[in-house]
Amino acid sequence: MITRRALLASSAVTAQSARKPNFVFIIADDHAGYVLGADGNKKVSTPNLDHFASQGVRFARHYCNQPVCTPSRQSLLTGLMPSAAGVTVLRTSLDPAKPTLPKQFKGAGYRTAVFGKMHLNRPSSPGLYGFDEMMTEQDINKAWTAAPPTRDLPAGVGRKPPWQPFKVPARIWLNADKLPFPRYYEEMRGTFTANRAIDWLTRHKADAEPFALWVSFPEPHSPYDFPIDLKDQYDPKSFEAPKIGPEDAGQIPLIFRDLSPADKQGIAASYYTSVSALDRNVGDVLKALDRLGLAENTCVFYMADHGYCLGQHGRFEKHCGYEPALRVPLLVRYPGRISKGAVVNDFTEHIDVTATITDVMGLDKLPVQHGQSLKPYLEGKKPPAPRKEIFSQYLENEEVFAANDRWKFIFGSGKRKRTDGYETDNPTPGRYMKLYDKKVDAGEFYNVAAKHPDVVAAMQQSILKRYRATHPDAAKEPKGVSAAEAVEFYVVPRDA
Repeated sequence: MITRRALLASSAVTAQSARKPNFVFIIADDHAGYVLGADGNKKVSTPNLDHFASQGVRFARHYCNQPVCTPSRQSLLTGLMPSAAGVTVLRTSLDPAKPTLPKQFKGAGYRTAVFGKMHLNRPSSPGLYGFDEMMTEQDINKAWTAAPPTRDLPAGVGRKPPWQPFKVPARIWLNADKLPFPRYYEEMRGTFTANRAIDWLTRHKADAEPFALWVSFPEPHSPYDFPIDLKDQYDPKSFEAPKIGPEDAGQIPLIFRDLSPADKQGIAASYYTSVSALDRNVGDVLKALDRLGLAENTCVFYMADHGYCLGQHGRFEKHCGYEPALRVPLLVRYPGRISKGAVVNDFTEHIDVTATITDVMGLDKLPVQHGQSLKPYLEGKKPPAPRKEIFSQYLENEEVFAANDRWKFIFGSGKRKRTDGYETDNPTPGRYMKLYDKKVDAGEFYNVAAKHPDVVAAMQQSILKRYRATHPDAAKEPKGVSAAEAVEFYVVPRDA
Protein backbone atom coordinates (compact mmCIF):
# COMPACT_ATOMS: atom_id res chain seq x y z
CA MET A 1 0.00 0.00 0.00
CA ILE A 2 1.35 3.41 -0.97
CA THR A 3 1.36 5.82 1.96
CA ARG A 4 0.31 9.45 1.66
CA ARG A 5 3.87 10.54 2.52
CA ALA A 6 5.33 8.37 -0.26
CA LEU A 7 2.76 9.70 -2.71
CA LEU A 8 3.57 13.31 -1.84
CA ALA A 9 7.32 12.66 -2.13
CA SER A 10 6.79 11.00 -5.51
CA SER A 11 4.71 13.95 -6.69
CA ALA A 12 7.42 16.38 -5.57
CA VAL A 13 10.10 14.49 -7.51
CA THR A 14 7.86 14.35 -10.59
CA ALA A 15 7.22 18.08 -10.41
CA GLN A 16 10.93 18.81 -10.03
CA SER A 17 11.93 16.64 -12.99
CA ALA A 18 9.34 18.36 -15.19
CA ARG A 19 11.08 21.72 -14.94
CA LYS A 20 14.59 23.01 -15.61
CA PRO A 21 17.26 21.57 -13.34
CA ASN A 22 18.24 23.46 -10.20
CA PHE A 23 21.77 24.50 -9.31
CA VAL A 24 23.64 24.74 -6.00
CA PHE A 25 27.18 26.10 -5.69
CA ILE A 26 28.91 25.40 -2.36
CA ILE A 27 32.25 27.08 -1.71
CA ALA A 28 34.63 26.93 1.25
CA ASP A 29 37.29 29.44 2.32
CA ASP A 30 40.89 28.13 2.34
CA HIS A 31 40.06 24.41 1.91
CA ALA A 32 43.21 22.85 0.47
CA GLY A 33 42.82 19.99 -1.98
CA TYR A 34 45.03 17.64 0.02
CA VAL A 35 42.90 17.87 3.20
CA LEU A 36 40.12 15.62 1.95
CA GLY A 37 39.52 11.95 2.52
CA ALA A 38 38.57 11.38 -1.12
CA ASP A 39 41.94 12.83 -2.11
CA GLY A 40 43.72 10.06 -0.22
CA ASN A 41 44.22 11.84 3.11
CA LYS A 42 43.83 9.14 5.79
CA LYS A 43 43.94 11.52 8.74
CA VAL A 44 41.12 13.95 7.97
CA SER A 45 37.48 13.05 8.58
CA THR A 46 35.31 14.34 5.70
CA PRO A 47 32.60 11.68 5.31
CA ASN A 48 30.01 13.94 3.68
CA LEU A 49 32.37 15.32 1.05
CA ASP A 50 33.80 11.85 0.43
CA HIS A 51 30.32 10.45 -0.14
CA PHE A 52 29.50 13.41 -2.36
CA ALA A 53 32.63 12.67 -4.43
CA SER A 54 31.52 9.05 -4.84
CA GLN A 55 28.21 10.24 -6.30
CA GLY A 56 29.77 12.36 -9.04
CA VAL A 57 33.08 13.51 -10.49
CA ARG A 58 36.17 14.64 -8.59
CA PHE A 59 38.76 16.80 -10.33
CA ALA A 60 42.03 15.77 -8.68
CA ARG A 61 44.27 18.43 -10.24
CA HIS A 62 42.17 21.55 -10.03
CA TYR A 63 43.90 24.90 -9.45
CA CYS A 64 42.88 28.43 -8.54
CA ASN A 65 43.94 31.32 -10.78
CA GLN A 66 44.89 33.47 -7.80
CA PRO A 67 45.52 32.28 -4.21
CA VAL A 68 43.66 35.04 -2.40
CA CYS A 69 39.96 35.25 -1.57
CA THR A 70 38.51 38.30 -3.34
CA PRO A 71 40.18 37.94 -6.76
CA SER A 72 39.55 34.20 -6.85
CA ARG A 73 35.86 34.51 -6.03
CA GLN A 74 35.15 37.37 -8.43
CA SER A 75 36.94 35.46 -11.17
CA LEU A 76 34.53 32.57 -10.52
CA LEU A 77 31.54 34.93 -10.71
CA THR A 78 32.64 36.43 -14.04
CA GLY A 79 34.48 33.57 -15.75
CA LEU A 80 37.36 36.00 -16.34
CA MET A 81 40.97 35.89 -15.28
CA PRO A 82 41.34 38.12 -12.19
CA SER A 83 43.18 40.82 -14.13
CA ALA A 84 40.36 40.99 -16.67
CA ALA A 85 37.71 40.99 -13.94
CA GLY A 86 39.48 44.02 -12.49
CA VAL A 87 39.97 42.39 -9.09
CA THR A 88 43.51 41.34 -8.21
CA VAL A 89 43.95 42.52 -4.60
CA LEU A 90 41.96 41.69 -1.47
CA ARG A 91 40.20 45.03 -0.92
CA THR A 92 38.81 45.57 -4.45
CA SER A 93 35.09 45.31 -5.20
CA LEU A 94 33.83 43.87 -8.48
CA ASP A 95 32.15 46.37 -10.80
CA PRO A 96 28.38 45.67 -10.49
CA ALA A 97 28.00 46.24 -14.24
CA LYS A 98 30.16 43.20 -15.07
CA PRO A 99 28.39 40.20 -16.59
CA THR A 100 28.21 37.42 -14.00
CA LEU A 101 27.09 33.83 -13.71
CA PRO A 102 24.06 34.70 -11.51
CA LYS A 103 22.94 37.18 -14.18
CA GLN A 104 23.07 34.37 -16.75
CA PHE A 105 20.84 32.26 -14.51
CA LYS A 106 18.45 35.19 -14.12
CA GLY A 107 18.28 35.59 -17.87
CA ALA A 108 17.29 31.92 -18.14
CA GLY A 109 14.38 32.35 -15.71
CA TYR A 110 16.02 31.21 -12.47
CA ARG A 111 15.42 32.47 -8.95
CA THR A 112 18.85 33.26 -7.43
CA ALA A 113 20.18 33.65 -3.89
CA VAL A 114 23.43 33.70 -1.94
CA PHE A 115 24.11 32.99 1.73
CA GLY A 116 27.53 33.34 3.34
CA LYS A 117 31.00 34.80 2.91
CA MET A 118 31.50 36.19 -0.60
CA HIS A 119 34.24 38.88 -0.34
CA LEU A 120 32.19 41.30 -2.43
CA ASN A 121 33.53 44.28 -0.44
CA ARG A 122 30.20 46.10 -0.65
CA PRO A 123 26.86 45.79 1.17
CA SER A 124 24.41 43.24 -0.17
CA SER A 125 21.41 44.54 -2.08
CA PRO A 126 18.67 42.66 -3.97
CA GLY A 127 19.67 42.42 -7.63
CA LEU A 128 23.38 43.04 -7.03
CA TYR A 129 25.46 40.85 -9.40
CA GLY A 130 22.27 39.00 -10.35
CA PHE A 131 21.25 37.72 -6.90
CA ASP A 132 17.55 38.10 -6.05
CA GLU A 133 18.21 37.49 -2.38
CA MET A 134 21.47 38.14 -0.55
CA MET A 135 22.71 37.44 2.95
CA THR A 136 26.48 37.83 2.77
CA GLU A 137 29.04 37.89 5.58
CA GLN A 138 28.06 41.23 7.13
CA ASP A 139 24.38 40.20 7.21
CA ILE A 140 25.19 36.71 8.48
CA ASN A 141 27.44 38.01 11.24
CA LYS A 142 24.89 40.59 12.40
CA ALA A 143 22.04 38.09 12.54
CA TRP A 144 24.15 35.32 14.07
CA THR A 145 25.65 37.44 16.84
CA ALA A 146 22.16 38.74 17.67
CA ALA A 147 21.20 35.16 18.61
CA PRO A 148 23.23 34.39 21.77
CA PRO A 149 24.00 30.76 22.65
CA THR A 150 21.34 28.92 24.60
CA ARG A 151 23.49 26.13 26.00
CA ASP A 152 25.90 26.55 28.90
CA LEU A 153 29.59 25.97 28.26
CA PRO A 154 31.05 22.79 29.75
CA ALA A 155 33.67 23.10 32.47
CA GLY A 156 37.11 24.04 31.19
CA VAL A 157 35.96 25.72 27.98
CA GLY A 158 36.55 29.46 28.05
CA ARG A 159 36.39 32.29 25.57
CA LYS A 160 38.45 32.03 22.41
CA PRO A 161 40.56 35.18 21.82
CA PRO A 162 39.26 37.57 19.15
CA TRP A 163 40.82 37.11 15.71
CA GLN A 164 43.49 39.79 15.36
CA PRO A 165 45.92 38.74 12.62
CA PHE A 166 49.29 40.51 12.67
CA LYS A 167 48.34 42.40 15.85
CA VAL A 168 49.07 39.47 18.14
CA PRO A 169 51.56 36.59 17.77
CA ALA A 170 50.77 34.21 14.90
CA ARG A 171 50.29 31.28 17.27
CA ILE A 172 47.23 33.08 18.72
CA TRP A 173 45.42 34.03 15.52
CA LEU A 174 46.30 30.65 14.00
CA ASN A 175 44.83 28.88 17.05
CA ALA A 176 47.91 26.86 18.00
CA ASP A 177 46.23 26.01 21.32
CA LYS A 178 43.39 24.31 19.39
CA LEU A 179 40.68 26.21 21.24
CA PRO A 180 37.09 25.53 20.22
CA PHE A 181 34.73 28.37 19.53
CA PRO A 182 32.56 28.57 22.68
CA ARG A 183 29.38 27.25 21.05
CA TYR A 184 27.98 23.87 20.15
CA TYR A 185 27.60 22.78 16.54
CA GLU A 186 23.96 23.80 16.14
CA GLU A 187 24.82 27.39 17.18
CA MET A 188 27.95 27.93 15.07
CA ARG A 189 28.13 30.56 12.33
CA GLY A 190 28.68 27.92 9.63
CA THR A 191 25.61 26.04 10.83
CA PHE A 192 23.64 29.30 10.88
CA THR A 193 24.69 29.87 7.25
CA ALA A 194 23.69 26.34 6.25
CA ASN A 195 20.32 26.75 7.97
CA ARG A 196 19.59 30.01 6.16
CA ALA A 197 20.23 28.26 2.86
CA ILE A 198 18.07 25.28 3.91
CA ASP A 199 15.26 27.61 4.96
CA TRP A 200 15.43 29.27 1.55
CA LEU A 201 15.31 25.89 -0.22
CA THR A 202 12.31 24.92 1.88
CA ARG A 203 10.47 28.12 0.99
CA HIS A 204 11.13 27.78 -2.74
CA LYS A 205 11.10 24.01 -3.30
CA ALA A 206 7.68 24.11 -5.00
CA ASP A 207 8.16 27.31 -7.00
CA ALA A 208 7.37 27.23 -10.69
CA GLU A 209 10.79 28.58 -11.63
CA PRO A 210 14.04 26.67 -10.97
CA PHE A 211 16.63 28.01 -8.54
CA ALA A 212 20.35 28.78 -8.48
CA LEU A 213 21.73 28.97 -4.94
CA TRP A 214 25.20 29.94 -3.69
CA VAL A 215 26.21 28.77 -0.19
CA SER A 216 29.57 30.05 1.04
CA PHE A 217 31.11 28.86 4.31
CA PRO A 218 33.77 30.75 6.30
CA GLU A 219 35.66 27.59 7.32
CA PRO A 220 38.40 26.52 7.44
CA HIS A 221 39.85 30.06 7.22
CA SER A 222 41.87 31.06 10.28
CA PRO A 223 41.27 31.09 13.22
CA TYR A 224 39.89 27.67 12.17
CA ASP A 225 36.67 27.88 14.14
CA PHE A 226 35.10 24.61 15.25
CA PRO A 227 32.44 23.79 17.83
CA ILE A 228 32.86 22.39 21.32
CA ASP A 229 31.49 19.08 20.04
CA LEU A 230 34.63 18.53 17.93
CA LYS A 231 37.31 19.79 20.31
CA ASP A 232 38.81 16.33 20.88
CA GLN A 233 38.60 15.01 17.32
CA TYR A 234 42.31 15.41 16.46
CA ASP A 235 45.35 15.07 18.69
CA PRO A 236 47.92 17.77 17.84
CA LYS A 237 50.72 15.34 18.69
CA SER A 238 49.62 13.10 15.83
CA PHE A 239 50.60 15.78 13.32
CA GLU A 240 54.08 16.20 11.96
CA ALA A 241 55.31 19.62 10.85
CA PRO A 242 56.21 19.55 7.12
CA LYS A 243 59.85 19.55 6.13
CA ILE A 244 61.46 22.95 5.52
CA GLY A 245 63.56 22.99 2.38
CA PRO A 246 67.24 24.01 2.24
CA GLU A 247 66.35 27.14 0.23
CA ASP A 248 63.28 28.17 2.26
CA ALA A 249 64.81 30.28 5.02
CA GLY A 250 64.73 33.65 3.27
CA GLN A 251 61.20 33.32 1.90
CA ILE A 252 59.48 32.36 5.17
CA PRO A 253 57.39 35.36 6.33
CA LEU A 254 58.74 36.96 9.49
CA ILE A 255 55.39 36.52 11.21
CA PHE A 256 55.89 32.72 11.27
CA ARG A 257 59.54 32.61 12.34
CA ASP A 258 58.88 32.13 16.07
CA LEU A 259 56.37 29.26 15.78
CA SER A 260 57.52 26.25 17.80
CA PRO A 261 57.11 22.62 16.65
CA ALA A 262 54.21 22.27 19.13
CA ASP A 263 52.61 25.44 17.74
CA LYS A 264 52.76 24.00 14.22
CA GLN A 265 51.15 20.76 15.37
CA GLY A 266 48.36 22.64 17.11
CA ILE A 267 47.71 24.84 14.08
CA ALA A 268 47.40 21.80 11.81
CA ALA A 269 45.05 20.05 14.25
CA SER A 270 42.87 23.18 14.47
CA TYR A 271 42.69 23.46 10.69
CA TYR A 272 41.74 19.79 10.30
CA THR A 273 39.04 20.16 12.96
CA SER A 274 37.62 23.18 11.15
CA VAL A 275 37.55 21.17 7.91
CA SER A 276 35.56 18.46 9.68
CA ALA A 277 33.08 21.08 10.93
CA LEU A 278 32.81 22.40 7.37
CA ASP A 279 32.16 18.85 6.13
CA ARG A 280 29.25 18.54 8.52
CA ASN A 281 27.77 21.85 7.31
CA VAL A 282 28.07 20.76 3.69
CA GLY A 283 26.40 17.49 4.64
CA ASP A 284 23.47 19.40 6.17
CA VAL A 285 22.82 21.19 2.87
CA LEU A 286 23.14 18.01 0.80
CA LYS A 287 20.82 16.07 3.12
CA ALA A 288 18.28 18.90 2.92
CA LEU A 289 18.22 18.51 -0.87
CA ASP A 290 17.41 14.82 -0.36
CA ARG A 291 14.81 15.49 2.32
CA LEU A 292 13.04 18.12 0.21
CA GLY A 293 12.91 15.91 -2.88
CA LEU A 294 15.26 18.25 -4.78
CA ALA A 295 18.45 16.19 -5.12
CA GLU A 296 17.56 14.28 -8.27
CA ASN A 297 17.01 17.45 -10.28
CA THR A 298 19.81 19.57 -8.85
CA CYS A 299 23.37 19.98 -10.11
CA VAL A 300 25.76 20.66 -7.20
CA PHE A 301 29.32 21.99 -7.39
CA TYR A 302 31.64 22.01 -4.36
CA MET A 303 35.01 23.77 -4.32
CA ALA A 304 37.22 26.23 -2.44
CA ASP A 305 38.46 29.66 -3.43
CA HIS A 306 42.10 28.56 -3.07
CA GLY A 307 44.32 26.17 -1.17
CA TYR A 308 46.39 26.58 1.98
CA CYS A 309 49.86 25.84 3.35
CA LEU A 310 50.04 24.14 6.75
CA GLY A 311 53.74 24.58 7.35
CA GLN A 312 54.93 23.66 3.86
CA HIS A 313 57.92 25.90 3.14
CA GLY A 314 57.44 27.36 6.61
CA ARG A 315 54.17 29.08 5.68
CA PHE A 316 50.71 28.99 7.27
CA GLU A 317 48.71 30.86 4.63
CA LYS A 318 48.02 30.83 0.90
CA HIS A 319 49.60 33.93 -0.61
CA CYS A 320 52.25 32.14 -2.68
CA GLY A 321 52.77 29.80 -5.63
CA TYR A 322 53.55 26.53 -3.89
CA GLU A 323 51.37 23.51 -4.65
CA PRO A 324 49.36 23.42 -1.38
CA ALA A 325 48.25 27.04 -1.91
CA LEU A 326 47.05 26.52 -5.48
CA ARG A 327 45.36 23.10 -5.62
CA VAL A 328 41.78 22.89 -4.36
CA PRO A 329 38.92 20.39 -4.30
CA LEU A 330 36.40 20.41 -7.15
CA LEU A 331 33.49 17.98 -6.86
CA VAL A 332 30.43 17.84 -9.11
CA ARG A 333 27.21 15.84 -8.60
CA TYR A 334 24.33 15.69 -11.08
CA PRO A 335 22.29 12.49 -10.57
CA GLY A 336 21.64 10.46 -13.68
CA ARG A 337 23.34 12.94 -15.98
CA ILE A 338 27.08 12.64 -15.29
CA SER A 339 29.58 9.93 -14.40
CA LYS A 340 29.46 8.52 -10.89
CA GLY A 341 32.60 8.07 -8.80
CA ALA A 342 34.91 9.25 -11.59
CA VAL A 343 38.24 10.99 -10.97
CA VAL A 344 39.76 13.40 -13.51
CA ASN A 345 43.54 13.72 -13.40
CA ASP A 346 44.00 16.33 -16.14
CA PHE A 347 44.75 19.93 -15.20
CA THR A 348 41.72 22.20 -14.69
CA GLU A 349 41.41 25.80 -13.50
CA HIS A 350 38.87 28.00 -11.74
CA ILE A 351 37.98 29.84 -14.94
CA ASP A 352 36.90 26.47 -16.37
CA VAL A 353 34.26 26.12 -13.66
CA THR A 354 32.18 29.06 -14.86
CA ALA A 355 32.36 27.86 -18.46
CA THR A 356 31.30 24.39 -17.31
CA ILE A 357 28.30 25.64 -15.34
CA THR A 358 26.89 27.62 -18.27
CA ASP A 359 27.40 24.59 -20.53
CA VAL A 360 25.95 21.96 -18.18
CA MET A 361 22.98 24.11 -17.15
CA GLY A 362 22.13 25.16 -20.71
CA LEU A 363 22.73 28.88 -20.09
CA ASP A 364 23.95 31.46 -22.56
CA LYS A 365 27.71 31.81 -22.41
CA LEU A 366 29.09 34.88 -20.72
CA PRO A 367 30.15 37.58 -23.24
CA VAL A 368 33.81 36.78 -22.58
CA GLN A 369 34.79 33.31 -21.42
CA HIS A 370 38.42 32.62 -20.51
CA GLY A 371 37.91 29.02 -19.43
CA GLN A 372 36.92 25.89 -21.26
CA SER A 373 33.98 23.65 -20.41
CA LEU A 374 34.70 20.50 -18.42
CA LYS A 375 31.40 18.95 -19.48
CA PRO A 376 33.10 16.20 -21.53
CA TYR A 377 34.82 14.95 -18.36
CA LEU A 378 31.46 14.85 -16.57
CA GLU A 379 30.20 12.59 -19.37
CA GLY A 380 33.20 10.26 -19.19
CA LYS A 381 34.93 11.77 -22.22
CA LYS A 382 37.97 13.94 -22.94
CA PRO A 383 37.66 17.54 -24.15
CA PRO A 384 39.18 18.34 -27.56
CA ALA A 385 42.18 20.07 -25.98
CA PRO A 386 42.87 19.07 -22.35
CA ARG A 387 44.98 21.56 -20.40
CA LYS A 388 48.67 20.77 -20.44
CA GLU A 389 49.56 23.43 -17.87
CA ILE A 390 48.04 25.72 -15.27
CA PHE A 391 48.40 29.43 -14.64
CA SER A 392 48.01 31.45 -11.44
CA GLN A 393 49.18 34.76 -10.01
CA TYR A 394 49.52 36.71 -6.78
CA LEU A 395 49.75 40.36 -7.76
CA GLU A 396 49.96 41.76 -4.23
CA ASN A 397 53.53 40.44 -4.44
CA GLU A 398 53.82 40.85 -8.23
CA GLU A 399 54.22 37.09 -8.71
CA VAL A 400 52.98 34.76 -11.42
CA PHE A 401 53.07 30.96 -11.55
CA ALA A 402 52.90 28.33 -14.28
CA ALA A 403 53.14 24.56 -14.06
CA ASN A 404 52.92 21.51 -16.28
CA ASP A 405 53.37 17.80 -15.64
CA ARG A 406 57.08 18.23 -14.96
CA TRP A 407 57.91 21.85 -14.17
CA LYS A 408 56.72 24.53 -11.74
CA PHE A 409 57.84 28.09 -12.50
CA ILE A 410 57.58 31.07 -10.14
CA PHE A 411 58.35 34.57 -11.41
CA GLY A 412 58.46 37.65 -9.19
CA SER A 413 59.32 41.24 -9.99
CA GLY A 414 60.76 41.72 -6.50
CA LYS A 415 59.88 45.40 -6.80
CA ARG A 416 56.71 45.68 -4.74
CA LYS A 417 56.79 45.88 -0.97
CA ARG A 418 53.86 43.68 -0.05
CA THR A 419 51.22 45.05 2.29
CA ASP A 420 49.52 41.77 3.19
CA GLY A 421 51.49 41.20 6.41
CA TYR A 422 53.77 38.46 5.08
CA GLU A 423 57.01 40.43 4.79
CA THR A 424 60.34 38.62 4.62
CA ASP A 425 63.92 39.65 5.44
CA ASN A 426 64.26 41.41 2.10
CA PRO A 427 60.93 43.01 1.06
CA THR A 428 62.17 44.10 -2.39
CA PRO A 429 64.83 41.62 -3.55
CA GLY A 430 64.56 42.42 -7.25
CA ARG A 431 63.53 40.06 -10.02
CA TYR A 432 63.62 36.34 -9.22
CA MET A 433 62.79 33.17 -11.12
CA LYS A 434 62.36 29.77 -9.52
CA LEU A 435 62.06 26.52 -11.42
CA TYR A 436 61.26 23.19 -9.77
CA ASP A 437 61.55 19.79 -11.41
CA LYS A 438 58.50 18.00 -10.02
CA LYS A 439 59.70 14.71 -11.47
CA VAL A 440 62.42 14.51 -8.82
CA ASP A 441 61.39 17.32 -6.44
CA ALA A 442 57.68 17.03 -5.69
CA GLY A 443 58.07 19.27 -2.62
CA GLU A 444 59.40 22.17 -4.73
CA PHE A 445 62.55 22.58 -2.66
CA TYR A 446 65.38 23.02 -5.19
CA ASN A 447 65.48 25.91 -7.64
CA VAL A 448 67.05 24.64 -10.88
CA ALA A 449 66.33 27.71 -13.03
CA ALA A 450 70.02 28.34 -13.69
CA LYS A 451 70.45 24.80 -15.05
CA HIS A 452 67.50 24.96 -17.44
CA PRO A 453 67.39 28.36 -19.18
CA ASP A 454 65.47 26.83 -22.08
CA VAL A 455 62.65 25.74 -19.73
CA VAL A 456 62.63 29.15 -18.05
CA ALA A 457 62.32 30.83 -21.44
CA ALA A 458 59.48 28.51 -22.46
CA MET A 459 57.62 29.11 -19.20
CA GLN A 460 57.92 32.88 -19.61
CA GLN A 461 56.48 32.61 -23.11
CA SER A 462 53.62 30.50 -21.78
CA ILE A 463 52.83 33.17 -19.18
CA LEU A 464 52.99 35.91 -21.80
CA LYS A 465 50.68 33.94 -24.10
CA ARG A 466 48.06 33.77 -21.35
CA TYR A 467 48.36 37.44 -20.44
CA ARG A 468 48.28 38.55 -24.08
CA ALA A 469 45.08 36.57 -24.63
CA THR A 470 43.25 37.77 -21.49
CA HIS A 471 44.72 40.96 -20.01
CA PRO A 472 42.82 44.19 -20.73
CA ASP A 473 46.09 46.11 -21.16
CA ALA A 474 47.71 43.64 -23.56
CA ALA A 475 47.74 46.23 -26.35
CA LYS A 476 49.89 48.46 -24.13
CA GLU A 477 52.64 45.87 -23.63
CA PRO A 478 55.93 47.71 -24.23
CA LYS A 479 57.76 46.85 -27.45
CA GLY A 480 61.38 45.83 -27.77
CA VAL A 481 61.76 44.56 -24.21
CA SER A 482 62.90 41.21 -22.90
CA ALA A 483 60.43 38.47 -22.00
CA ALA A 484 61.11 39.08 -18.30
CA GLU A 485 60.43 42.80 -18.67
CA ALA A 486 57.21 42.01 -20.52
CA VAL A 487 56.06 39.70 -17.72
CA GLU A 488 56.83 42.45 -15.20
CA PHE A 489 54.52 44.77 -17.14
CA TYR A 490 51.61 42.38 -16.51
CA VAL A 491 52.13 41.51 -12.85
CA VAL A 492 51.51 45.03 -11.57
CA PRO A 493 48.06 45.39 -9.88
CA ARG A 494 45.80 47.73 -11.83
CA ASP A 495 42.54 47.52 -9.87
CA ALA A 496 40.38 50.63 -9.95
